[in-house]
Amino acid sequence: MASFPLLFDIGARKPTPRAPADPLNAGGTAALTDAERRADAARYQEVACRSALNPVKGMPFNWTLNPYRGCTHGCHYCFARRYHVQFEMDSDDEFASVILVKRNFVEVLRRELDKPSWTREHVAFGTATDPYQPIEGHYKLTRGTIEALSRGRTPAGLVTKGPMVVRDRDVLGDLTRAAGCTVYMSVPTVDEDAWRVLEPGTAHPLQRLRAVRELVDAGINAGVLMAPIVPGFSSSAAKLERTVKAIADHGARFVGCNVMHLQDGTRTHFMKFVEREFPAMRPRFEKLYVKKYAPDWYRKEVQGMVRILQERYGLSRREGAEDTP
Repeated sequence: MASFPLLFDIGARKPTPRAPADPLNAGGTAALTDAERRADAARYQEVACRSALNPVKGMPFNWTLNPYRGCTHGCHYCFARRYHVQFEMDSDDEFASVILVKRNFVEVLRRELDKPSWTREHVAFGTATDPYQPIEGHYKLTRGTIEALSRGRTPAGLVTKGPMVVRDRDVLGDLTRAAGCTVYMSVPTVDEDAWRVLEPGTAHPLQRLRAVRELVDAGINAGVLMAPIVPGFSSSAAKLERTVKAIADHGARFVGCNVMHLQDGTRTHFMKFVEREFPAMRPRFEKLYVKKYAPDWYRKEVQGMVRILQERYGLSRREGAEDTP
């Protein structure tokens, strides 16, 4: 079995993102003996990535960036839970408690952006894990990534639930001027009951909205994604209106939305969560989610209500926002 260096032993060679899967496959997450457990009770394993820019298909963008794997926010609906399965980790507790840190992410990205073949396409930042989850305060990989994008004159859209984003107003401003930057703050709802149940590790929705106001005041194009709207939890007309009004009150430049979709590991986790906490709701979710997506008629109805509220409160609709994870 390969032995991995201690978390802060920067002189030794780091394992690759795939390398932790070998001991995990044999002995589970207990095999990650060098993953340091920090104050939030999560374990953080440093890895070395071979590439930073990740090509994707079928999305409004062709490239993504994710310096971390796994997320301590622990949102029960998160579509990225299924990605943890690729590393022989489960999509339940281990998604939120075993975090892979791509320690060399920024230097790899700089090399990729310096290649003559790089055409400075728009990249989506934070699509599979939040770049401003608490560990970013220590590693600052997200800040370094923004600096690299600015230096490489590469436009980006950044998705987060983390108010820590205001720390980087200066470098986000640099990127805005160098190539263009949009910050998408994820605030699915301002309903406190739904927030507590669905997003156990996130900052309060109003704290996130205050971060949006600070970014806008700093000259950064920042708005909100109500993503995802979860049927039965945050989809009522009253909850949608309270959320859109709060978004407008905090000066967001735009708002977009999508309805929760369930696929692979995410579906398994979410259904177990509902069965455990809200068993009476499970039959309704099984009926609504026969497939990955809720039926077209349902999604159009929810999105239609949001568009009416956008007009009522003077918010613009961000093109492509409904398709952003």
